[in-house]
Amino acid sequence: MWTVVAKALLAGAMIAAIAEIGRRLPATAAIVASLPLVSVLGMIFLWHARPDAENMAVHAEATFWYVLPSLPMFLLIPVMLRAGANFWVALAAGCVLTVGLYLLMMNVGPKFGLRL
Repeated sequence: MWTVVAKALLAGAMIAAIAEIGRRLPATAAIVASLPLVSVLGMIFLWHARPDAENMAVHAEATFWYVLPSLPMFLLIPVMLRAGANFWVALAAGCVLTVGLYLLMMNVGPKFGLRL
């Protein structure tokens, strides 16, 4: 139970740090946010729980492929904001786009031999 709490606190601390950095240095916060910290920590915790090379390889490869559908959100949101859209509308549109692209990736990826 304590390990779950520790993981949650660590994730919360990372988000808080990014938000605090972003108030003063938005580009620096973007760099920190774009680092695969969550993925690396997730792999460390997964390896600790189940040290299986093939399982880790499948996880790491699937993570790569699932990052791709999330990237267009980071282009749509600034375009919408600069066009005068409300922040919450732009954020919602970006999230909807990402979910749609995830679903597309889940359905199309295996047809191209991707292990998702």
